[in-house]
Amino acid sequence: MNIAVLCGGLSTERDVSISTGTNVAKALRERGHCVALVDLFLGVEPFDKAPAEYFTAQNDTDVFRVGLDSPDLEAVRRRREGDTLLGPGVLELCRAADICFLALHGADGENGKLQALLDLNGIPYTGSGYLGSAIAMDKDVSKILLRDAGVPVPPGVCLRRGEAVPASIGFPCVVKPCSGGSSIGTSIVRAPEALSAALADAFSCDEYVLVEKYIRGRELTVGIMDGKAMAVIEIIPKTGFYDYKNKYQAGFTEELCPAPLAPEDTARVQRLAERVYQALHLEAYGRADFLMDRETGEIYCLEANTLPGMTPTSLIPQMAAAEGMSYAQLCERIIAVSQKKYRK
Repeated sequence: MNIAVLCGGLSTERDVSISTGTNVAKALRERGHCVALVDLFLGVEPFDKAPAEYFTAQNDTDVFRVGLDSPDLEAVRRRREGDTLLGPGVLELCRAADICFLALHGADGENGKLQALLDLNGIPYTGSGYLGSAIAMDKDVSKILLRDAGVPVPPGVCLRRGEAVPASIGFPCVVKPCSGGSSIGTSIVRAPEALSAALADAFSCDEYVLVEKYIRGRELTVGIMDGKAMAVIEIIPKTGFYDYKNKYQAGFTEELCPAPLAPEDTARVQRLAERVYQALHLEAYGRADFLMDRETGEIYCLEANTLPGMTPTSLIPQMAAAEGMSYAQLCERIIAVSQKKYRK
């Protein structure tokens, strides 16, 4: 197949996306596919050949490693004129591909806008469509739909800039951008004097911010492939919480797969993950993140990811490995289940 792997862009998760993209491109080339790996924002410069000539079966991709800090997006913007989402040659390469593998994370690739653009151009792609992508990206909207579907979510409130945090939330609490991922702009606030700084950090990423009651619990995550839950992983950061550094630096977090849960608890988390997938109109694959309260055993859904990471430390590949599926086989499986959208 000719596959365009889209990565990069101008999201705060740009570096994570490039890591995902380079790993996916390398794996697909190892399976004999012809791959064009392209940065969504930077595109191909110079774009001076026929689109089909940019696809190659050569396995010459250098795997990109995520750094300790989120990227300098202003420096990226200076590398190309104009602020349009798509760089030169991107749409042409997508049109020439049999399918686009979306290796994007954050607003550029997960808020539904790119999916709508590809739909309008008749270009097939991996993952959820524009509706599910937009819903899952907005954590406040997601929580409303999940509550209606009987999925417990942490108590909290969505605020605009300048609005006060209700006293009922109390401390400790969690402050995070309403849209976005990789825990960028997220803080655990344990005392009132730290709240203003946490809100400022979150509002630097988004116009809306969620403030939620802190739940002391076990962090669990479940992949969903074609509507069916995968293995459950328990996430145990060695220090602090599961922030940007702990997510993408090897050795910073212990991940137990399968999670050491009672069989009935494993089944309960998996059924909730499948309900999340249905309630948020997800397609093909995704991942749902949960907390299990250490005192009550109650399970709360934190969020859903429509394009989960595929970096060397990411969770979906670990779940697939637990089921006997290699990384390259996982990439092909994602393509196969995504193609079902176009056979309806």
